[in-house]
Amino acid sequence: MAKTIGNPVSWFARNLGATSDHVTESVSQIGSADTKHLPMVQTLTMQDLRACLRAGYDDFLAARADAVFVVLVYPLVGLIMVGFGLRMDMVPLLAPLVMGFALIGPVAAVGLYEISRRRERGDEVHWLDAFGVFRSPSFGAILALGFYLVMIFLVWLMVAQGIYANTLGPEPPASLGAFVGDVFTTSAGWSMILLGTCVGFIFALVTLAISVVSFPLLLDRKVGVPVAVVTSYRVFRQNPDVILAWGFIVVALLAIGSIPLLLGLIVVLPVLGHATWHLYRRAIA
Repeated sequence: MAKTIGNPVSWFARNLGATSDHVTESVSQIGSADTKHLPMVQTLTMQDLRACLRAGYDDFLAARADAVFVVLVYPLVGLIMVGFGLRMDMVPLLAPLVMGFALIGPVAAVGLYEISRRRERGDEVHWLDAFGVFRSPSFGAILALGFYLVMIFLVWLMVAQGIYANTLGPEPPASLGAFVGDVFTTSAGWSMILLGTCVGFIFALVTLAISVVSFPLLLDRKVGVPVAVVTSYRVFRQNPDVILAWGFIVVALLAIGSIPLLLGLIVVLPVLGHATWHLYRRAIA
């Protein structure tokens, strides 16, 4: 029987139903005493991180998937930045917005995981293959986990606003220059930096623990969100030093790539995305 193209409603219903089945099955697996169905976690070393970055760079050179980010992510980030910059009461959230972008990075990199997965199988790849994730049986689960990360990101922005209101605020700054001066020359400004850094680290740590391998796992295997999150946490718990080092590498490279008007992210984002896939392959047997 010939296949027909479904409408968006039927497509959404199929993905929602599949996600529900995955979640039900995953919860039953987690709740049972027999954990043989859960993915086996491997021990990682710092050499694994270097190997993942090299493999990620090789995928970047081979697939040129950076075009996906140039076309989709950059305009979105630019519009957000301009929108926030046009309102002085939003200036205090510019830094939390840029730093918090790393919280939803795993969502944006799902297409890169798909390209690395196909290249690993020996398939010829094109940057358009990044959109193959939309045809994945686990796309509903990927969408659900992405929604949770976006919620964490929004909560972080609200907390950051609260920190500003209780230190330099609550009134908006008179200008961008005045705000920068207050941040670095007043005790309230340094209090905001210290408190924001500590709270931001907690948000980043939680996000890293639940997402370091969860998205590649959802793409690669028929598991639900609970199993993916629990497995990601198990990877973090078994390899805390290596995963923390990976988190610092990600933050450092994103910071370096952001300095020249975000242009460095053309290379940094794809390399990190591909490298995350290879980290998943080394972390999960």
